[in-house]
Amino acid sequence: MPDDSLEAALERVITRFDLGEYEMAAYICVLEHGELTASEIAEHTDIPQPRVYDTARSLSAVGLVELEESRPMKVRAIDPREAFGDIQESLDSLVDDLADRYTAPAREPEAVSLVKSRPTILRYLEDIIDAAEYELLLSLTPSLLGRFEERLAAKRDSGIATEILISPADQAPDPDEFDYTSVATTAMGRRGVTTPVVAVADGNYSMYATRESISGNTDRYGVVFNRSELGFLVSGFLNTVLWTTGEIIATDDSDIPFPRRYGTIRRAISDVTSIEGEFYATIEGRDVETGDHWVISGRVTEASFGSNREIATMVVETADGPVDVGGQVAAYEDIEAYEIRIGRDEPPGK
Repeated sequence: MPDDSLEAALERVITRFDLGEYEMAAYICVLEHGELTASEIAEHTDIPQPRVYDTARSLSAVGLVELEESRPMKVRAIDPREAFGDIQESLDSLVDDLADRYTAPAREPEAVSLVKSRPTILRYLEDIIDAAEYELLLSLTPSLLGRFEERLAAKRDSGIATEILISPADQAPDPDEFDYTSVATTAMGRRGVTTPVVAVADGNYSMYATRESISGNTDRYGVVFNRSELGFLVSGFLNTVLWTTGEIIATDDSDIPFPRRYGTIRRAISDVTSIEGEFYATIEGRDVETGDHWVISGRVTEASFGSNREIATMVVETADGPVDVGGQVAAYEDIEAYEIRIGRDEPPGK
């Protein structure tokens, strides 16, 4: 569509129903009653009697009502599907033409982004879900669970370990009617409306948003972290504060084979301590004291949590002796782990 035609189409769509306060009030009133006289419209609305006739004729001029020029004049409603039919077709065509002109803005990844717009927060939430390659941790409302159900099911089908915390728990779908294991390896419920919305993909790409921001309150906000060092703050909060105060709704990770890959040591320890048998690990991280890059492998000889999961430690027996492994920002252990791979018969390869 040429530029002048596109601009003209846009102007027509914008100005077609340039209704004032009186026109909108009269239109809704006539729709609700089907047919009214001018005096009846005045009785049902705050439109002054002398203005009713001009208002009705304005509505008739744009095709929203029919006038019967009788005494008294009657104003008859037109089915909105008929009245808005042509403008809907014009709008669909206009949107297609505008979409053809659209160039997506380049978005340079930032370590931290503060977002307030509800659509932007939802877009980031969707992006984090899509970005997960092996591990996805979420805190969602029941409505967000429904919104992203298909995306989550696709991730689950692709073998990604997905843990979801839903709150308020009393509004979560009934397990007898909703298949939680189709969207999550573990689903938990948490009481009350105080739980924020959280998403963490592979332990590094994450978002924290207040519930009010998801509801459209522009005074509230969401924070997006695009680096693992900062993403750990969100995953740590989710694992230690939120997850520990929830109750299991459903769990089944039997279809995720070993070796498994983990972005958080707490998930790795949960698996090692809950499944019988020996485990072997390959761990990439750095020396807690020197910062030197390490890759170690060996048999897992110990795995444990401290109280309330604040401390999580794994001991790996390497060729050079036992090595204590902690999660990100570890202090007590030898290594701060970035990425953990767990296998059953031998250390997984990188």
